[in-house]
Amino acid sequence: MKRASGATRLFCFGLGYCARRLIAASGLEASGATRAAEAAAAWRREGVAAFSVEAPDDREGLAAALAEAETLLVSAPPDDHGDPALAGFAREIAAARGLKRVVYLSSVGVYGDRGGAWVDETSAPSPASPRARRRLAAEEQWRAFAAARRVPLDVLRLAGIYGPGRNALVTLALGAARRVVKPGLALSRVHVDDVARVARRLIEADGPGGAWNVADEAPAPPQDVVAFAAALLGVAPPPEEDFAAAALSPLARGFYADDRRVSVEKLRRELGFRWLYPTYREGLAALAAAGEGRRATGTLARATERE
Repeated sequence: MKRASGATRLFCFGLGYCARRLIAASGLEASGATRAAEAAAAWRREGVAAFSVEAPDDREGLAAALAEAETLLVSAPPDDHGDPALAGFAREIAAARGLKRVVYLSSVGVYGDRGGAWVDETSAPSPASPRARRRLAAEEQWRAFAAARRVPLDVLRLAGIYGPGRNALVTLALGAARRVVKPGLALSRVHVDDVARVARRLIEADGPGGAWNVADEAPAPPQDVVAFAAALLGVAPPPEEDFAAAALSPLARGFYADDRRVSVEKLRRELGFRWLYPTYREGLAALAAAGEGRRATGTLARATERE
């Protein structure tokens, strides 16, 4: 990508959903690494210098792009061996002499189950699931790296992300939505564009770094979100199901396991952040106005007609 005057050089380990929205909206000079060679090639067609971590021929280009990086955005999920960027590219990252900041995308899952209580950035992590424990371990890896390099680290603990193509409107249209009710449960979520805006604000910051909860302002029962989406589409919501009796896979049941409300007061107070979508209502309404769910419904109807 051609360098804009004064643009920050950003290297993304993981070119997924959040990174795409950040790159599209920011005007940063972006490069990055993804797993599959086909995905890297698709990014290059869009003007982003992208490299496959699995392609030996991409290693030299990846190292050169990293060497020029001023900010790292790390969104690739950790595995049993730790953070994949540090595990596989520690030498190349160490060679990024102009590095000024690291932004690590983590999860509010590191707080574990709080029985519906509020958590903020001072709450001690208590992850219950293996996935959340891996996230916390990766946070610590990046803290150690940042301390050794003396660069600020921002850890963004993200709530459940929704946005274009990934939302209750689409799930309803595909016939996959369920309204499972666990009494008292209210989950936090956040629109992907607000995630991108927080990341951009921190990339431009000159502060010392820290942990940041990134969620919207209104934790809500998941069944209410589905019902609101159904009203936007003008369709009947699926029936409510009692959590205790619902037939759920272990992965799906884990979605309801951690009951906590995520405070975002620090974002308001220290960054002066204001949300594009302060609750799921504004976010889903904007997505519905853009045709989300209705396009999927039309596609589904056409497919049904052909059967």
